[in-house]
Amino acid sequence: MSETTPTATAAASGASATERFLTDKTGTPAEDVDTARVDTLAAAVITAVHDVIRRHQVTYDEYNALKSWLISVGQDGEWPLFLDVWVEHVVEEVVTGSREGSKGTIEGPYYVPDAPALPSVATLPMRDGEAGTPLVFQGQVTDATGQALPGAVLEMWQADDDGLYAQFAPGIPEWNLRGGIVTDDEGRFAVTTIQPAPYQIPTDGSCGRLIAAAGWHAWRPAHLHLKVSAPGHQTLTTQLYFKDGAYLEADVASAVKPELVLDPRPSGTGGNEVTYDFALAPAAL
Repeated sequence: MSETTPTATAAASGASATERFLTDKTGTPAEDVDTARVDTLAAAVITAVHDVIRRHQVTYDEYNALKSWLISVGQDGEWPLFLDVWVEHVVEEVVTGSREGSKGTIEGPYYVPDAPALPSVATLPMRDGEAGTPLVFQGQVTDATGQALPGAVLEMWQADDDGLYAQFAPGIPEWNLRGGIVTDDEGRFAVTTIQPAPYQIPTDGSCGRLIAAAGWHAWRPAHLHLKVSAPGHQTLTTQLYFKDGAYLEADVASAVKPELVLDPRPSGTGGNEVTYDFALAPAAL
């Protein structure tokens, strides 16, 4: 990353992620809460914490350090980052474990809806001279039986060559490397973009302090984000990674699955190309 590259601070990224979550996601309305379910889940989480305290003989100094850190996570606006990095992959595993079709994985904190609509053969919005290796990403969207899904939508977003996301780092055009691609009459698409870089989650806030204190690393492998949807089918949220890429075996977010690893080939025009097909499960009854 060059000296002139914008910095994505934890405070700015956290504020953006929190605002985006509160805008786009809604919880269960208070009047519809299943009190028995809340009782079961809340009691189980609290009991698990009690078990950790007893098993590891937690001291008051450690308890107060935890309490202070939890307060700072909220003050830093990093709850979306913390939950998406260390918790979401298990929720995704439980929710989609028996679903037909292609594998999914976590959404993460950097999704933004309503990206510009693009035709089936398109180039993601990018800056003049966008850094990075050119990549043509192509394939087909079908249902779980292999029938093409014309007019399916692939919402696609990714980091740039510096590992930064538009709308979450300063100085990047609003929809840079974001778009909603509509498949053709055979469910096919071909998108020109750049191959993203691995990146660190922000480390100058509370999540970074946890990572440093535990001796962990903060890196995510390079990946493309996608939400693939079609009428009458379940939306697939996934990420696609790159063979032999750094951190595939040690993703801080634990989101990599073998089925999601791409194997790019030279395109003959100075870049790479890759084909990946998506199969969508039918909508739940």
